[in-house]
Amino acid sequence: MSRIEQTFNALKAQNKTGLVTFITAGDPGPELTVPLMHALVEGGADVLELGVPFSDPMAEGPVIQRACERALKFNIGLKDVFGFVREFRKNDQTTPVVLMGYANPIERIGPDNFIRCAKEAGADGAIVVDYPPEECAEFADAMRENGLDLIFLLAPTSTVERVKQVARYGSGFSYYVSLKGVTGAGSIDTADVARRVGAIREHVKLPIGVGFGIRDAATAKAVAEVADAVVIGSRIIQELENTPKENAVEAVRAFTSGIRVALDGK
Repeated sequence: MSRIEQTFNALKAQNKTGLVTFITAGDPGPELTVPLMHALVEGGADVLELGVPFSDPMAEGPVIQRACERALKFNIGLKDVFGFVREFRKNDQTTPVVLMGYANPIERIGPDNFIRCAKEAGADGAIVVDYPPEECAEFADAMRENGLDLIFLLAPTSTVERVKQVARYGSGFSYYVSLKGVTGAGSIDTADVARRVGAIREHVKLPIGVGFGIRDAATAKAVAEVADAVVIGSRIIQELENTPKENAVEAVRAFTSGIRVALDGK
């Protein structure tokens, strides 16, 4: 049983909604990545998504695009990301870490090498935005054989056939993108989210996390009524943009704690 599966089982047993948080590795500076990861956990995050910087992050809005640009100025690549996870694991053997990014860096080092390095570093899974399930059955199988989960995105426009493919090849949890568009854009229609998540559950038995557009405690609490987890990324990056580096860790811890309180009080 993977760390992600263990985490969601524990949340279900406690009747709690999971909190999945995203930061970009290397932003706002490489020295802050691991302290920020620990701060997110201390604030109440259950699963960490660690973004792999990429020059053309097609699913990301301007906030995370800027985070990628800042990280790339430090020449942060996959090797560094694995290093951050390895360092994080020295003090945290429990919290799942999911690497989120795009196919190009994985293809560059080779999928088998990516899986080996991710496993050795202590990562628990990956979200690869431009790896559609129908084209990566072999990769999904190899991930699973190595104890890693491959997590797929579903959108408001996903067909029933795509949902069934995600049910077949995905593991860990499924990530429902609540908006048509990029991360951090627009506001969530919680009634529509409830309806679409219900339809997804007819085929997907994995826990469902909902993200894109969750910006505050009130929205997180509303989404928690229908999701197994809420996913917050752009809003955390904005917190980092608006905070001096020396205060970044505490600011992220405090913001995450506020979301955790809202979820636990739903």
